[in-house]
Amino acid sequence: MKRIGITGHRVIPPEGHADIRAGLLAVLRRHEGPLEAFSSLAVGADQMFADLALSCGAELTVVIPSGDYENDFTPGELVGFRRYRRRATREVQLSFPHSTDEAYYAAGTYIVDNCDRLLAVWDGGPSRGLGGTGDIVEYARASGKPVTVIWREGLRRP
Repeated sequence: MKRIGITGHRVIPPEGHADIRAGLLAVLRRHEGPLEAFSSLAVGADQMFADLALSCGAELTVVIPSGDYENDFTPGELVGFRRYRRRATREVQLSFPHSTDEAYYAAGTYIVDNCDRLLAVWDGGPSRGLGGTGDIVEYARASGKPVTVIWREGLRRP
C-alpha cells in the first residue's frame, strides 16, 4: 500500500484553491492500487487533502496531536473536522494533553515518518511557529523523504 502524507497551510487564499486542489488530485490519481492518506485534519490543506484522498478511494489515517485538539477549531470548523474524523479508517492519538507547537511538530514528524511521500501545500516561506509547514518540509527533506510542493506561483498567504 502506498502511503502519502500532507503538511500545509491552514489559510490558503481563495484564488489559489482551484490550483491547489488540482495539484493534490493530480498526485493522488497518479497512484494505482491501495492508498493510505495521513492527515491531522487541520483546516486548510489538511482537510482539502483528506477530502480528495477519500474521493479517490484512499484509506484515511488521522493523526491527532493532542487530547484537546478540538479546542483549536471554531464551531463551524469543527463540523468539517468531525466529518473527516468519522470517515477515517485509522486514528493515531499522540500523548500530548494540550495543543502546543511541540504537539504539532510531533504530529507532522509522525506523518513524515510513516508515509512514503509528503505533499506540502507550501508557499516556500519559514514556519510561523514550531511545527509549521516549513519545519515539516525541512524534517522530511533531512530524513530523505520525497516531498512534492504544491503552490501557485505568485500566490501570497495573508
